[in-house]
Amino acid sequence: MEHTFASATILLLLITDPLGNIPIFVSSLRAVPAERRARVIVREVLIAFALLLTFMFVGDSFLRAMSLSQVSLQIAGAVVLFLIALRMIFPPRSEQAQVPQHEPLIVPLAIPALAGPSALATVMLLVSQAPERRLEWVGALVVTMAVCALVLLLAERLQRLVGERTISAFERLMGLVLVSISVEMLIRGLGTLSQHWPAVS
Repeated sequence: MEHTFASATILLLLITDPLGNIPIFVSSLRAVPAERRARVIVREVLIAFALLLTFMFVGDSFLRAMSLSQVSLQIAGAVVLFLIALRMIFPPRSEQAQVPQHEPLIVPLAIPALAGPSALATVMLLVSQAPERRLEWVGALVVTMAVCALVLLLAERLQRLVGERTISAFERLMGLVLVSISVEMLIRGLGTLSQHWPAVS
């Protein structure tokens, strides 16, 4: 599936899911003094950005070292995105968020809330499909992280303004969009695989 700058940015925003992460950030930062919360959020976003950026630049080498093809990564990425989308549409009711008693560092905000396995796989997929457009993908990641930082800095205000039910409904809508993207990726991946199957067999 060939991405543009805009579609890559939208895909990364759907994967990092800043709106869906609002309850996690609000809950995790309750023990942090109000005057430090903005600094903690910016720090966690920068850590997530650094990790995703690293995977963007070492993704090709990682694929070669593991003898993985672009098609296998595309199909696996589609499956992972589909599962993530299902969790966005049908969030598990049994999960109870635990409020930490100290300031969070890296876990769970930077990893896995923002830079989870699906986000890491997505940036690797973008670069593997068009390595010559790496700077474009970096730009999409910068825009994504900037939007995440802005949304999460306003997390408490947004939660009070629109309410948790509205945020949850919007997250389900984003999940539906992500399902469509994952199915399209899977169809294209299987199509590419079928074209190369005679050569492989």
